[in-house]
Amino acid sequence: MKRKYFRNVPNFDYVSRLPDSKYINDYVQTKNLFKRVKMSEEIFGDLTLFDKFYIDNNERPDLIAYKVYDDPNLDWLVLLSNNIINYESEWPMDQITFNNYVLNKYGSYEAMFDVHHYETQEIKDGNDNVILQKGLIVPQDFTFTYTDSSTGSEVIATDCTDAVTNQEYEDIIQERKQSIYILKPIYISLIEEEIRNLMPYNEGTTQYVGKTLVRGDNIRLYS
Repeated sequence: MKRKYFRNVPNFDYVSRLPDSKYINDYVQTKNLFKRVKMSEEIFGDLTLFDKFYIDNNERPDLIAYKVYDDPNLDWLVLLSNNIINYESEWPMDQITFNNYVLNKYGSYEAMFDVHHYETQEIKDGNDNVILQKGLIVPQDFTFTYTDSSTGSEVIATDCTDAVTNQEYEDIIQERKQSIYILKPIYISLIEEEIRNLMPYNEGTTQYVGKTLVRGDNIRLYS
């Protein structure tokens, strides 16, 4: 069974700007791409409904949908499950595109390996308690003072930062994008039902024509 997202998207009547339009009140009907839904917090926040998925190099949403759901038309569900709106900026790039992006962003191979920022190292006291977590962004000369629970003495930690290069920084962002959530197949009908309930227009606005159609104001009628 093929499931298509856009069959649920309602329509919008735009004032026609086509050159062969004969009347000033001609309209062109199209899908309202500004009408979108997001998963309810009740569903989106329940991790038991999802599986973790790691995107391999050059895998598109439709390929993942085919692999997981046996239906490439459910590519929209892959994006919706991760609240991805802008595919170009929120989906991981293939390796060649990514390499070119980093090079163009920083201008040279040398600049790619300049320091982007510094992060803390993990610090533990004598009882193996974590006193300072790893990965906090700090200045290069950051120091940290704490009382060691095993000795009761004050300790000043210096040289407790690591440099993160521009290349490493971009790699981290890319890796985060590659780790996504996939809605388990048994819950597809739950999301489809939610979309069918949320997509229709509500009565009460001047643009309302029906549950699946609104019409834009035609200022040409009053000019």
